[in-house]
Amino acid sequence: MKVMPHRIDHVTIRIANADDRPSLIPIINAAFGIEAFLEGTRTDDEHLSATMRKGDLMVAERDGQAIASVYVELRGERAYFGMLAVDPAQQGKGLGKLMTAAAEQYGRDHACEHMDISVLSLRPELLPFYRNLGYSETGTEDFHPTRPLKAGVSCHCIVMSKPL
Repeated sequence: MKVMPHRIDHVTIRIANADDRPSLIPIINAAFGIEAFLEGTRTDDEHLSATMRKGDLMVAERDGQAIASVYVELRGERAYFGMLAVDPAQQGKGLGKLMTAAAEQYGRDHACEHMDISVLSLRPELLPFYRNLGYSETGTEDFHPTRPLKAGVSCHCIVMSKPL
């Protein structure tokens, strides 16, 4: 497997390993804290371990500190990315765009022709962000949360795709 040593503004992106989990869990949970419609935190060591067995988690570091991550999974000719998380103290500096580009490059490096993401219908503010990166809505699918939705809340996924 090819590891991508992206360096932009003193940020290095690489594939995360088991030793990275303790520093990534609080970043992911803080970044997803905005999802108040779900009970509990976004991930824990058990869930993140399982995620990393299914696909790859990429981590962005600055000065040896984790500041962002994104999950990437190969699905034949398609790649999927999700769980894009940027440390709230680092948000608004282009790291989300950088991590998305790194996920796309990962897909290209593995001969994928398209990249997919599922955006929660309760996060409509994300749709313009991904549209600006070349993604378009291609359908919807059921949401299968890893943690319960709060009472009275309903949600589905909006599938967005981009040719690589």
